[in-house]
Amino acid sequence: MLERLKEIWLDAKQMRDERGLTLIELLVVVVILGIIAAIAVVAIGGLIENSRKDAQVANAKQLVSAAKLYVSSNPIDSGKLSYVSEETTDKKVLEKYIDSLKDPMNSDANYKNAFVTVSKDATTGKYVYAVTMESNASTSKVYFNGATTLNKDALN
Repeated sequence: MLERLKEIWLDAKQMRDERGLTLIELLVVVVILGIIAAIAVVAIGGLIENSRKDAQVANAKQLVSAAKLYVSSNPIDSGKLSYVSEETTDKKVLEKYIDSLKDPMNSDANYKNAFVTVSKDATTGKYVYAVTMESNASTSKVYFNGATTLNKDALN
């Protein structure tokens, strides 16, 4: 019986010595989680911007592919093949080849101008495709202004 009372008394003493987290320890954990969250937000912001640039490059490549399809069925020496144009005189011949193009840098709005300028190299006989895409935003930013190389570095 005496042994049993000793065990109960030791268990009670151990329970008094074991405490939960103090306020300082809890605050340190919260600060560390805040720092980790701040780093993650910055990294995710960069990923979003890169994915928008990749989408812009994909749109430009899609325009070039549509222009190549058009030129293969309608041979020309040079000209401007439009998908979207604010000029009424431009023939929008690439509309048949592309379902839709949206500007990823401008909340998926339509482009103001999107066209490919085609020219034929006199010496090699190969076609050269230059892409120009203009945002419909109030800033009217122009992407790939006559660029023949389509990558993130050529994005204006």
